[in-house]
Amino acid sequence: MLLKRLATATIRPSALKMPLRAHINPAMLATPSRSYASAIPVTEQPGDEPNDVLFGSHHALRTITLNRPKKLNSLNGSMARKIVPRLQEWSKSELASVIVIKGEGRAFCAGGDVAALATQNKEGKAGQQASKDYFALEYKLDHMIATYSKPYVAFIDGITMGGGVGLSLHAPFRIATENTVMAMPETTIGFFPDVGASFFLPRMDGDVGMYLALTSEQLKGVDVFWAGVATHYLHSSSLPDLEARLAELQFKDYASLQERLRVIDATIEEFCTGLPHDKHPSNSVVGGNTRSAIDYVFQPANDIHGILDALKGLSDNAGGTAPAEVQEWATKTRKTILQRSPTSVKVAVRQLREGKAWDMAQTFKKEFVIASRFMEHPDFVEGVSALLINKPKTTPAWTPATLEEVSEETVNSFFADLETGELELLPSTAEKGATGSYTDYPHAWAGLPREGEVQEAVTRSRNFTSVEDVVKHFVEKRGGKQGVKEKVEEILGRKADVGNGRISWRR
Repeated sequence: MLLKRLATATIRPSALKMPLRAHINPAMLATPSRSYASAIPVTEQPGDEPNDVLFGSHHALRTITLNRPKKLNSLNGSMARKIVPRLQEWSKSELASVIVIKGEGRAFCAGGDVAALATQNKEGKAGQQASKDYFALEYKLDHMIATYSKPYVAFIDGITMGGGVGLSLHAPFRIATENTVMAMPETTIGFFPDVGASFFLPRMDGDVGMYLALTSEQLKGVDVFWAGVATHYLHSSSLPDLEARLAELQFKDYASLQERLRVIDATIEEFCTGLPHDKHPSNSVVGGNTRSAIDYVFQPANDIHGILDALKGLSDNAGGTAPAEVQEWATKTRKTILQRSPTSVKVAVRQLREGKAWDMAQTFKKEFVIASRFMEHPDFVEGVSALLINKPKTTPAWTPATLEEVSEETVNSFFADLETGELELLPSTAEKGATGSYTDYPHAWAGLPREGEVQEAVTRSRNFTSVEDVVKHFVEKRGGKQGVKEKVEEILGRKADVGNGRISWRR
């Protein structure tokens, strides 16, 4: 009853699978979003592109469209300087209820425009400082999204990497499609997983976050949903209708942010048209045998040398029990890590181990210090030049060239005096008390159940006698949300045992 009072438009049960086109004003589908006319101060700089990001307004919906399709919507300072004041203005507007961010073309956002940054860095200290200024602005924007006062929905329909992850993953709603390709490729270019990765990667299930950070492995399509990067999975053809539906939602003035988010969550679920029948999470990189191997290899007890040794053991099938698929995965993964910047890899391992204790505000301040020091390190220019600038591509010549040559002193230099970072975050637009000091996402309930939730339910309850009991518990708890059944089944298949009339968590 509460949800019905909050939204004037009727919301049908989330169990319905097809988009509810009858609930959409047909005129909305034929009318393009018009530009938002409010006067918002934007500090432009010479060289800023006039239409690299577009803004729209339709009823209570405000849209941000990243509009550099030829550059895969890579984020630059020009775009960030336009987005920040818009979000600030909309946070104060009583007419703006929901924000949607999306990308033009085949990418949502392929990352920051690192080619431009590397070119700047070649100019010396002045260029390096300009790059540092860019990261300061980008992190301020990402932090604003993480603490935003209005519902923010990211359509990650296409390539979503690096800076694109920063624009989306901290939002309460991230919608993946069959086109989504997600990765954190920073160690490939002599950098480190930033844009808040210190926060979200260590909080992913098991040790998947460390695996993604060190290998730049890509998650595609529904696997982005199974991994918890996306909160929902829709077919891309449903996105226009969903956008139109979101524009029709109206909320009572006294409705809290959490209440509004729950209405939007139910609305998105109306458009979930089913999951790929051949893509069960147990067959993905985040489930089944490969997932068990990830948790074994990248466990917190292992430093980078322990990780490589564990991979070699699986590759050689030292214990005689590794399935062929795991042996192949281990061989590939070890080779991949050894190709990455040795400095980046060692910094990333420490970053993620420590980042699990950082709150959201600390994350961006500390990452800014680390990013600034990478701007002064030769590997960033070398990696970006070799892979993104040089034609044809070349093999990066890392400095130093091997993990053994990266001293503890060098790694420490990236983390020294993190508390003295000069990044001053923008004033939070969030509700009172929600300033970014949280240590877990307040909107984590919008996605699939996390492994820790399932473990807690199994270990605390004496009423579960079967896998079906646990699945039923979470399906009901999540209101019939798409994907819950499959995700809980996969977790229990790896982590639980059934015997003596009860289900127990495997140690």
